[in-house]
Amino acid sequence: MINVVARVRATRAAAARIGPVPLLVRAGIFLSALLGLVLAYPAEVLLGRPLAALLLVALLPALSPRRVWPTLAALVTVAGWLVATDGYGRPIALWRLLAVAALLYLTHTMCALAAVLPYDAVVDPDLVLRWLLRAGAVVLGAAVLGVLLVELAGAGGESGLQAATVAGLAVAAAVTALLGWLLRRP
Repeated sequence: MINVVARVRATRAAAARIGPVPLLVRAGIFLSALLGLVLAYPAEVLLGRPLAALLLVALLPALSPRRVWPTLAALVTVAGWLVATDGYGRPIALWRLLAVAALLYLTHTMCALAAVLPYDAVVDPDLVLRWLLRAGAVVLGAAVLGVLLVELAGAGGESGLQAATVAGLAVAAAVTALLGWLLRRP
């Protein structure tokens, strides 16, 4: 019981000292995760009881970005996309796919920023602006490349789609290998 009381007091002290920029970053995490979930899930699911669970899934990464919650939010979003396309027969729209991917990346990158920002940090807003501009450039580049790859895949018929899938897997494997090498180098 003493540990619980100590944790509650520590949480209250942290909430009293929270700065405006870290609070805005965490609000951005919540909003981007929630928008990603709303775009991924079908409307039939959003109108029912699962909405409260989805609100909680969007809130958890904002409260604790260093833990497993950002990964859980991304997995729940992807599961919602799969439920909408396979379970409810929603056609795959390129704009929705790009928007969900952009929101997943935005949630991820803002969680990375929030993980290194203490609650009571005094942060220059230009830092967050530069961070978001960099994230926007990555999202824009990935969207342009994604649209080009989709067009390339459609040009070859069935074999083009398979070639694009294999090329995408090769790029993902190469990026994974590069990141692993960068992590282990001295």
